[in-house]
Amino acid sequence: MCGIFGYINYFVEKDRKYIIDTLVNGLSRLEYRGYDSAGLAVDGDKKNEVLAFKEVGKVAKLKALIEEEKPDLTKVFDNHAGIAHTRWATHGPPSRVNCHPHRSDPKWQFAVVHNGIITNYKELKAFLETKGFRFETETDTEAIAKLAKYIYDEHSSIDFTTLVKAVIKELQGAFGLLMKSVHFPGEVVAARKGSPLVIGVRTAKKMKVDFVDVEFAEDGAALPAERASQNVALKKQSGLSAGLGAGLLAPPDKSLLHRSQSRAFLSDDGLPQAAEFFLSSDPSAIIEHTKKVLYLEDDDIAHIHEGQLNIHRVGKTDGISNVRAIQTLEIELQEIMKGRFDHFMQKEIFEQPESVINAMRGRLNAKEKTVTLGGLRQYITTIRRCRRLIFIACGTSFHSCMAVRGAFEELTELPISVELASDFLDRQAPVFRDDTCVFVSQSGETADSLMALRYCLERGALTVGFVNVVGSSISLMTHCGVHINAGPEIGVASTKAYTSQFVCMIMFALSLSEDRASKTQRRLEIMDGLAKVSDQFKEILKLDQSIKELCLKFKDQKSLLLLGRGAQHATALEGEFTFSTNDTFFLVNMNILGALKIKEISYLHCEAVMSGELKHGVLALVDENLPIVMILTRDDIFAKSLNAYQQVIARSGRPIVICNTGDKEFPGEKTDKIEVPHTVDILQGLLNVIPLQLMAYWLAVAEGLNVDFPRNLAKSVTVE
Repeated sequence: MCGIFGYINYFVEKDRKYIIDTLVNGLSRLEYRGYDSAGLAVDGDKKNEVLAFKEVGKVAKLKALIEEEKPDLTKVFDNHAGIAHTRWATHGPPSRVNCHPHRSDPKWQFAVVHNGIITNYKELKAFLETKGFRFETETDTEAIAKLAKYIYDEHSSIDFTTLVKAVIKELQGAFGLLMKSVHFPGEVVAARKGSPLVIGVRTAKKMKVDFVDVEFAEDGAALPAERASQNVALKKQSGLSAGLGAGLLAPPDKSLLHRSQSRAFLSDDGLPQAAEFFLSSDPSAIIEHTKKVLYLEDDDIAHIHEGQLNIHRVGKTDGISNVRAIQTLEIELQEIMKGRFDHFMQKEIFEQPESVINAMRGRLNAKEKTVTLGGLRQYITTIRRCRRLIFIACGTSFHSCMAVRGAFEELTELPISVELASDFLDRQAPVFRDDTCVFVSQSGETADSLMALRYCLERGALTVGFVNVVGSSISLMTHCGVHINAGPEIGVASTKAYTSQFVCMIMFALSLSEDRASKTQRRLEIMDGLAKVSDQFKEILKLDQSIKELCLKFKDQKSLLLLGRGAQHATALEGEFTFSTNDTFFLVNMNILGALKIKEISYLHCEAVMSGELKHGVLALVDENLPIVMILTRDDIFAKSLNAYQQVIARSGRPIVICNTGDKEFPGEKTDKIEVPHTVDILQGLLNVIPLQLMAYWLAVAEGLNVDFPRNLAKSVTVE
């Protein structure tokens, strides 16, 4: 949920101003991950000195604090390690003391930035307090820094990697973290377990190889008897209990390690070359510096020192690749800039005609009427034979699954279940080996979805991932999957990721039904519809200003109702999420998406209701003042949806109707209309959600709210 950024230079002279600016700008790119406080730690003017700056609020306030405190920005370093963090509070309210980086002691012997939650921090804290440590924050992260100091004090000859391994083995929960220390100047150790970390590399000369070897240490059981007995003695000496000391090892015998010497970073004479390393929770913060990146996997520990990058493992090694590829990022800097738009959300709404094309590029051949999903090729036959499909997701991704559920039921004739990841886990729902579990997540790092994925893997189910982020945890852990190719999505409220998920999952349903002759004509209709979606999006986006004017009529409302029926109920729910100011809207029909977006962005109380339920209590709310958005595009159940419209009109309601272009059913004097193109029924919700996204955006703008960073929310939910 938080953002981590680090910068290390080696044999590259940089002044402190450049280092601080690099860290602050990196945090600015990550601010969508958390923005209630921010901080950084850099080297001081004296040896073993650390300068730390921490401030409550957004990154701009941290920048202002640094300017106010006037550190010496002219000091030049040819080797320096700095770490930074932007926070989304979990343990303790936003405050300077709770802000990261956290320290082991007042002299900052160890400094840590951390994303995730350490579930056993109370036990660690209690243990360390018995050893004389005094805690100054309410966070779980502080225990990491103090545990590092405790272990170092006990074994001062320990090397940095072994020290961090010992710390990591004591931690329970999920984390991505960076640690620096005055005892290991110019070095940083990064560790990942369930929270993303990517390392960008910029070298003076071309790298010799495009990978880094993973260094596997032998397990303690394989150590010589003398070394094993030494480990036992060290644990006793440390005073750690069995639960708090199982990971502590003596400095390893170097002969027992497979040494890579970071071949990628050596020059022709075999010596390290000048290099810069950028560590981040998200590659979007790295792209302005380099396109060469390496993604860490769970249980990886990366040690950056003297121009070298060494990767070690903690935990299992079976089935783990012995290299980490250095990849080339395909995104461009302008993709993470707002450009001519006022907000990232607005930009991302208007990028959807292109993002859906990217989702289909190389996959849908509209002329040949074929769909090819390369990431599923090896498993598609197995999936067709499965007993049921279980879709597991959270938030907007859950709504996209709801929106395509009917398409899967119709095309595959398989039992379909759509589950909220948290509820799925709470119920310990039964999963069998012949089930296929589909995990949908924009970030690929959603904590509840990851836990559900592990749960399904343990039970032998086939797992499929639909994610937007290459190298994310879900993409690495699932058996197969599809990248939705929506491009970077910075705004907290998901827009283009939703529509790209929708399109990719429809293509998945089309692939699964290829062998069903009875579905041939239906498949052709859907493929024709997909080919037209981008142009239809462009037509709907032309309504932007008229939707803005419509929203101004409801600027002071406190509630809004969205009504939808059938496939449009999912669209209403997603709209409910987006609309939220301090008001309540009601969306009537079947559009789940609309309600979520309205809540998320405008803080307006917005409720999505299935229009068939209108008579069961909801009708009591209808009067001439309550804004009611009704999704009434033409489909097989249009006549039933129309009944709800008539009931609202009969009670002096004045609905806002999303209908098909040119529909004469809704006279203008009684109804405000938003007209969208008609398409095949399965895809109509894809078009209907665009007006809801625009409504959510303009309602929030009218209230003067922070559209891209709604209060209390963060983009990537990496904690439970």
